[in-house]
Amino acid sequence: MHDHPTAKATSRVVIVGGGTAGISVAARLARTGVHVQILDPSETHDYQPLWTLVGAGVLPRESARRQERDLIPKGVEWIREAVRDFDPDANALTTNTGRRIQYDALVVCAGLQLDWNKVRGLEGNIGRFGICSNYSYDTVSTTWDAIRGFQGGDAVFTHPATPIKCGGAPQKIMYLADDAFRRQGVRGRSRIHFYSGEPSIFKVEKYAATLRAVIERKGIEPPHFRHNLVEVRADSREAVFQDLEQNREVVQRFDLLHVTPPMSAPDFIKGSPLAASTGWVEVDKHTCRHVRYPRIFALGDCSNLPTSKTGAAIRKQAPTVATNVLDVLAGREPSARYDGYTSCPLVTGYGSLVLAEFDYDAKPQETFPFDQSKERRSMYLLKRWVLPALYWHGMLRGRA
Repeated sequence: MHDHPTAKATSRVVIVGGGTAGISVAARLARTGVHVQILDPSETHDYQPLWTLVGAGVLPRESARRQERDLIPKGVEWIREAVRDFDPDANALTTNTGRRIQYDALVVCAGLQLDWNKVRGLEGNIGRFGICSNYSYDTVSTTWDAIRGFQGGDAVFTHPATPIKCGGAPQKIMYLADDAFRRQGVRGRSRIHFYSGEPSIFKVEKYAATLRAVIERKGIEPPHFRHNLVEVRADSREAVFQDLEQNREVVQRFDLLHVTPPMSAPDFIKGSPLAASTGWVEVDKHTCRHVRYPRIFALGDCSNLPTSKTGAAIRKQAPTVATNVLDVLAGREPSARYDGYTSCPLVTGYGSLVLAEFDYDAKPQETFPFDQSKERRSMYLLKRWVLPALYWHGMLRGRA
């Protein structure tokens, strides 16, 4: 990063969101002497990639949670309030308590919101009637309860027709459930279905070919693509999908239903001047700088960066944003560039994983000197043990 003492002494950087992106950027900026404030009302911080394993009974959900206060970097001011609205023309924002905060640079990384209410009949029924979801701390334990108690029949796994965090997660829990059903002796009387709003199993063909082979090997029913879950009829155990190609309704009976809810940008961003027409914060895909407001940057799930919404993507976005914030504070044009790198550790069973890594062009960008499209035990162990340690002790401290 560039050294610019005049920017350091006087500049105030406000970061909206104390999740993966917010803490990572704050840690990098705090080392340079810039005055950094994080706005986030949450008292806890979850390492969400482990929720797949929590839902599969490998770990308790508490193992993926830390107290937010223990993660705020030294020298960074934590304001436990939420943003109500932005006033980018005045370089200011207002919090939910009515406090107005000025900034010299603003970094928006507020994550995304889960739109459970966009699926009719879903709310209030998670944890009942075999309905479960890995997608929140409050619901993740329902998944293992449902898998462990499954006696056979139809197990249905969904992927919505919206952008979501970790695009591979809806199918990872399906592969683990298949393994669990075999261990429990119920697989022979079970049918496993995958309904996805996406047009294919994975957007990078190198890894998609492996996943198609996994589905065939496990005897999972042929996936239904471009099918979006719109309603759950809990009492009759029916999942209603919109077939987006034929524009018709498809009803699927279930004994177990794992729901990946629709997701969107947080409402306070959607209705703000920062949003693109899609609702996400509108930034340049290489510099992460807002296309209309030169002092504003965004990264992570709430941005419209056209890549998968993963922690691994943030790991590359965070140094780009930190460098470019310092450039702007010093009166320079942003010098760092992000190439769209993201990673999806695709768990295909207990002890096997495909580590997909790729860029904006959907070209593999692999870390290890072997073919990462093959299922490997070593990569499963990487996800289970190495990546969480790297996250807590490296990435959140601005070191990795």
